[in-house]
Amino acid sequence: MDEMGFDTSSQNALASPSSSSLVLTNYPLLSALVAFAIAQSIKFFTSWYKERRWDFKQLVGSGGMPSSHSATVTALAMSIGFQEGFGGSLFATALVLACVVMYDATGVRLHAGRQAEVLNQIVYELPAEHPLAESRPLRELLGHTPPQVIIGCLLGIVTAVIGHLIILAASQS
Repeated sequence: MDEMGFDTSSQNALASPSSSSLVLTNYPLLSALVAFAIAQSIKFFTSWYKERRWDFKQLVGSGGMPSSHSATVTALAMSIGFQEGFGGSLFATALVLACVVMYDATGVRLHAGRQAEVLNQIVYELPAEHPLAESRPLRELLGHTPPQVIIGCLLGIVTAVIGHLIILAASQS
């Protein structure tokens, strides 16, 4: 306890370098990063399959199938639930974050992308002498359709479950 009565033992454990505090052993973080990487890779290879060209923007870009945002936050929430328990406040916080991100992806960001499409078409049809005729096009792929979010969510759940099973298997050996 410190002079104000707070338990500082967990803070001291975080400050000291130990194998349990390494980023590489942070199951929720790794689960989220793996889910993101898988989702982006799926987009990358799907793009190649459809267009027969490598589009490296797909590795980091937003939009498309599956939603990497949904996969990331769902994997994070599920892995926190497995690690800390599904009844705790940390899981509740992660779950609410995941719901907000997925709602935003199908709401505001999806409609902003659709508005960008319309605005780009309007600018494209302007006469060449118009001051806006030479403006750069707006990004159109911002959000996700509900199926893209659902598939991303399922990918996140599967990623967290597989990670949890790997941890269980490793702890039993």
